[in-house]
Amino acid sequence: MTINCKGQLIDLSVPKVMGILNVTPNSFFDGGKYTNESKMLTQVEKILEDGATFIDIGAYSSKPKSEFVSEEIELLRIVPMVNSILAHFPETLISIDTFRANVAKVCIENGATMINDISAGLGDEKMLDTIAKYNIPYVMMHMRGTPQTMQSLTSYENIIKELLYYFSERIAQARIYGINDLIIDPGFGFAKTLEQNYEVLQKLELFKILDLPLLVGFSRKSMIYKPLNSSSEQALNGTTVLNTIALTKGVKILRVHDVKEAVECVTLFNKCSING
Repeated sequence: MTINCKGQLIDLSVPKVMGILNVTPNSFFDGGKYTNESKMLTQVEKILEDGATFIDIGAYSSKPKSEFVSEEIELLRIVPMVNSILAHFPETLISIDTFRANVAKVCIENGATMINDISAGLGDEKMLDTIAKYNIPYVMMHMRGTPQTMQSLTSYENIIKELLYYFSERIAQARIYGINDLIIDPGFGFAKTLEQNYEVLQKLELFKILDLPLLVGFSRKSMIYKPLNSSSEQALNGTTVLNTIALTKGVKILRVHDVKEAVECVTLFNKCSING
């Protein structure tokens, strides 16, 4: 199972780690930390040294009830960061966390190599056409509504069946456009209650029926710290536990704030798999 990034085939038979870099002032864990270019580049260097294959840059917080950000502001935040990263670390494989086709287009033209879309193309009717035009890997996440409304849209008769139907429909649409490299993200924390998040995790291996790489993003989310009565700052150990469970269920990409610990998860999981 491979994806093509800038002509480089990334082999996902060994799971990979995607490091999160938020350039927003209000992200739930690291908001405001990396809006300064110098601090951002220091963090990029750390993410790469710790072993991330991809860096996922977001300029629009998608936490529940986050404030609306205009396309102009999103571009002003993200494009200079893409340019700066590639000027200092030219081999970096940059993923752009956006649901806007024009933001995707501009970032791809400035060197980004993957788009991570929380709306799976439903947030902007031009997104699938843009992905097809540039022929880059595309992460399709499950969400209902928008970040502002999603937590009121958590009613499901059978959440697994409904997610599988959602992805089947979105995959079919993407294939019509000729998009080759698709990655599926079940969307933990998006339009799902705490219990629903854990039901999806418990049955995650059922998503293998889609025959596409799975990406998960649990990192420091409330589904970890709420059951433990702690906080996002104290949720690294819980993140590691869930990442390990996800790897046993066939996940190929871990999207995380803490790259070193996630890479250690993958290394030990792979050691187990080889010896098994």
